[in-house]
Amino acid sequence: MPRPNAAQLAYGSATVVFSTVALLLLSRTTNTLGIVVISAAGLLLGVLVAMTMPARRRTPAAPVAPATPAATLPLTDEIRVPAVRVGAGADTRIGSNS
Repeated sequence: MPRPNAAQLAYGSATVVFSTVALLLLSRTTNTLGIVVISAAGLLLGVLVAMTMPARRRTPAAPVAPATPAATLPLTDEIRVPAVRVGAGADTRIGSNS
């Protein structure tokens, strides 16, 4: 049996609470046996609602095409290396005599 998802748990819990309260108010029972029977009926109704609710199905992911096909890339034999940037005054140091 698969695990219920969050929506199934929420709907089942809400059904338990609201159906139990409604049945207790409508029956006006005060004895312990009546309260236990109504609580069990509310719990069974909540489980029934949670299990019969359709689970969200996962759709298979569509295959992703590459952004730039390899056939359209330019073919070059040279390798480009970025040049070193030298700021103004980088070759002079404070306190050097040379």
